[in-house]
Parts: sequence; structure tokens; C-alpha cells
Amino acid sequence: LLYSHRKTEKNMKLDSSKVAVVTGGASGLGEATARGLASKGVKVGIFDMNDERGKAVASEIGGVFVKVNVADNESVDQGFEAVRSVNGQERILVNCAGIGGAEKTVSRNRENGAIIPHDVDRYVRIININLIGSFLCASKSAAGMMTLDPIEPDGERGVVINTASVAAQDGQIGQVAYSASKGGILAMALPMARDLAREGIRVNTILPGFYETPIYGQMNDNVKDALRAHLQFPNRFGDASEYSQVVEFMCEHTYINGEYIRTDAGARMPPR
Repeated sequence: LLYSHRKTEKNMKLDSSKVAVVTGGASGLGEATARGLASKGVKVGIFDMNDERGKAVASEIGGVFVKVNVADNESVDQGFEAVRSVNGQERILVNCAGIGGAEKTVSRNRENGAIIPHDVDRYVRIININLIGSFLCASKSAAGMMTLDPIEPDGERGVVINTASVAAQDGQIGQVAYSASKGGILAMALPMARDLAREGIRVNTILPGFYETPIYGQMNDNVKDALRAHLQFPNRFGDASEYSQVVEFMCEHTYINGEYIRTDAGARMPPR
């Protein structure tokens, strides 16, 4: 009987008793995640810099929006305080906020032969938003989760899900800053999970490939066709809702901890 009970009961069952915060929740993978969680009854808070879009999404899903710069310590503190004042302490954090950027470690000007090192400020900005931002939100969310009562039967208090990228493992030419930021997110998963294990807080990471999001929507068809050629099956870009489904699975599957999963249709990124 005990075995049967543990097999059917889920610590982080997604329902109206749960609260989530989704960073980057105003568009793309973050928006799909916010909508997916809300459809399960979860109370959702959204962090994003896009004030207009963030408010619109929050209104549509019955959530709370706060304009937050995830790379700024004070802004993150204010964001969590604002969401918690309405929804209560979150048990779920999904980090989707991030930016891209393309620049080689060193470039050569084709016209005059000038040698140009990677812009340091651009590199730092990508690291700050993608890596430092994910860490700040994860750390502060976990601190809040530690104040919660554990859920039976395993004593879980919460789960953190970070978004890296297949570029963490297959970085392309010009992705040195982006890959470094996403590789750092991937590398955080296991030590962060170990740090928080005794508190009943899990940490996992998703490495998405090509999805139909605003970033890829801006590409012309020739570029998208070139990327699609590296997919195995299915031969299409992913739908953002499919990313959300992975988030939901990681939330409810308590035995997945300190792990990562690629969602990329079997693709491996080429050098270019």
C-alpha cells in the first residue's frame, strides 16, 4: 500500500495550490511556459523588460507581471517581493530570460585588414543577463522556497528549471559569448542541485534547439532552411508549447534532479 501511494502521489502536481515565477515570460519560450502553467491552474508571476507585452500576457492568463532586469540585484528583489505579495511564495521558478549575440573572439575587417577583438562590453552584457541573471533569480527563489513547508511524501519544497541552449554543447562560430553564458547555466545544474538537496529543492536544465520564437521568426527563409537541414526528426522547428510541456514534466517528475535534457529534434549544430 505504501508503494502504491508513493507511485501515484506527485509532490509538485501542477494545480491551483502552486505558484510559479517565469523570467522572460512576455515572449517566446517564457510566454509559452507561463501560459502552459497557468492552464494547469498554477498562479504565475512574469518577469520581463517588455512592459507592454508582459502586462498583456499576465492579464490574459490571470497572472502578475513585474518589469524586472534579471541582471540587477535590486530589481530581482523587488520583482519577487511584488509577485509574492499577490500570489504568495513560489514553489516553481523557470528561467527563460536571455539574449543572443554574434561576434567572433577576434575578427578581421575585410576592407582594411584591421584585427578587431571581441567587444568586451557586449560579452559582459550577455554573461550578465543570461548567466548571472539565471543565478540571481534561482538563488533568491530558492531562498524563498526554503521558508515553505515540505510537501509529502518526499518532502519537496520546490523546483528550479533553467534554460540553457544546445549552444552550450555545440557552440557555432560567433557564439563564444552566448555559448559561454549557456554553458555556465548547464554547469550550474548539478552543484546547485547538490547545494539545495537537503532543503528539498530540485534543479534541472533544458537545452532547447530551434523553436518558432520571435528570434527565429526574424530570420529569412533561406537561413531557416539551412538550420532545418541539421534536424533529424521531426524536420521542423519546435513549437514553444512543446518546450512548456518539458517544463511541466520536470516540475511533476520528482525523481529528475540535477539533470538536463536537449529538446532539438536530434540536431547537432554545425560550425556555421
